[in-house]
Amino acid sequence: MPVRGSLRRHRFIGTAVALSAAVALAATLSACSGDEPPKKAYTVPTSLCGIAVDPALVKATLPGGDSLTTATEKPNGGTVRCNLSVDGKLALSLTQAWWTQGQTTATVSQGYSGTDDGTMSEDLRFVHTGEAGVGKTVSSCKVSRQPEQDLYTVVQTRDSGIDDPEAIEKLLTAYTKAVEGSAACREPAAGS
Repeated sequence: MPVRGSLRRHRFIGTAVALSAAVALAATLSACSGDEPPKKAYTVPTSLCGIAVDPALVKATLPGGDSLTTATEKPNGGTVRCNLSVDGKLALSLTQAWWTQGQTTATVSQGYSGTDDGTMSEDLRFVHTGEAGVGKTVSSCKVSRQPEQDLYTVVQTRDSGIDDPEAIEKLLTAYTKAVEGSAACREPAAGS
């Protein structure tokens, strides 16, 4: 009998140890899985490549990290792109691009990744998904240096894991309005 009793106790202790190990492993994996999003320790400036945008709207579309840098890129005569990088990795692009008059926002959005199957605004000026969006500036946004063209704005996350339709929509509409009020929609003053 004593052998049988110690065998039962041994099995019980072995099961308890295995269960404890499983709980400890699960707790460790849970802590490592990132239940909390990484902290956004950087500060977003109020002006991004010359366009004033609410930093909170921009931050909502960025991943966590320690540092934020911006760089202006002009890939052609009608496009200005403001690239935002978090910890050295490209995370978000805010773009102004001139397109031939007569295009629609739906047509223009086909030229930008991440806008497929996007939600169109009632006024047909904006289309967005959780990763990107395209907006058309008001018809009064005309400059002689871009004849017979309309100015569009584009917001694109860049492989950052962000998928937030509400945050993209808010940033897109605010960025478009800011561009409409900027020098991008006005003729330069005489002598400039």
